Amino acid sequence: MSDTPARDEAAAPDPVPVTPAPVAGALSRTGIVVARPLFYLMLVLVAAALVASLLLWQKLSGIQEQLARQSADSGATAVEARTLARQAQELARETATRQAVAETRLGEVTLQRAQLEELMQSLTRSRDENLVFDIEAALRLAQQQSQVTLSPEPLLAALRGAEQRLARTGHPRLVRVRAAITRDIDRIKSASVADVPSLLIRMDELARMVDELPVANAVGAATAPGGTREAAPAAAVPAAWWERALALVGDEARRLLRVSRIDQPEAVLVSPEQSFFLRENLKLKLLNARLSLLARQSDLARADLASAAQALARYFDASARRTQAAAAVLQDLQTQLRRTDLPRIDETLALLDATAANR
Repeated sequence: MSDTPARDEAAAPDPVPVTPAPVAGALSRTGIVVARPLFYLMLVLVAAALVASLLLWQKLSGIQEQLARQSADSGATAVEARTLARQAQELARETATRQAVAETRLGEVTLQRAQLEELMQSLTRSRDENLVFDIEAALRLAQQQSQVTLSPEPLLAALRGAEQRLARTGHPRLVRVRAAITRDIDRIKSASVADVPSLLIRMDELARMVDELPVANAVGAATAPGGTREAAPAAAVPAAWWERALALVGDEARRLLRVSRIDQPEAVLVSPEQSFFLRENLKLKLLNARLSLLARQSDLARADLASAAQALARYFDASARRTQAAAAVLQDLQTQLRRTDLPRIDETLALLDATAANR
């Protein structure tokens, strides 16, 4: 309401001076005085509003710039985050691959560790334990060699070496083992074991003698009980021709008929052609005995030799010197074959096993 008169007053032309009445003049002066402070107040308010608007605009501009910067930062951060996510995924895959490789290597390391522990345990055994294992292995190998060669020498050598090693050690726990080894050495020394190579040689010689052995029903000159041909004494040789002719006729007559004793009826029925097969059969029996002895079958070898001795006594001339010699060789071979079994060292091996088990 106060603004309208002021605007009218400013826009209206200068009025003609009129002398107002005293009351009206006083009222107009009072309105002007009241309107000016209000005008100034409005100007101040407008200015304040403008300043506030300007400040608000500046603040909004700053906020917009800050939001723009934050949006740009957020975009950059998002891009960086995506990059980091991809890197993290790649790192995770690489980590998984490395973990698988590490697990594989860990398994290998575990296996190697177990092997190393086992090796360390074997290396950390005491000297006495290693000595027990070495002696046991050496004795078992020597026993196998003795069984193959049918000779006690490898076993005796191993027992002597073991006894010397135990004597140098002097451990109380090995006293019983040493005593058992000493007893085995004495037992093997006292045992009579046949010499297998010499037995084989004698079998070969006997096989060669078979062709020269006379069969029981052989037809030929009469032989003396010692196996030699009977010869007429030199003093009884006739001097005259008729005496010599008579002696020749008598000798031929005696050769035509010969009386001898044969205890086995089968020997009488053997023909000259069958004697060849009889000798070959005897050779085969000796060859079987030889092969059985080489195969370490002493029982079979003794059985073959006994069969050969029976054939020799049944079909060959027992009064001939060669037959008697062959029978003596067969008897000696059978006797020696009973001593081919070597003494065993089971007691010593059992003590070694017990000592190794109580380590």
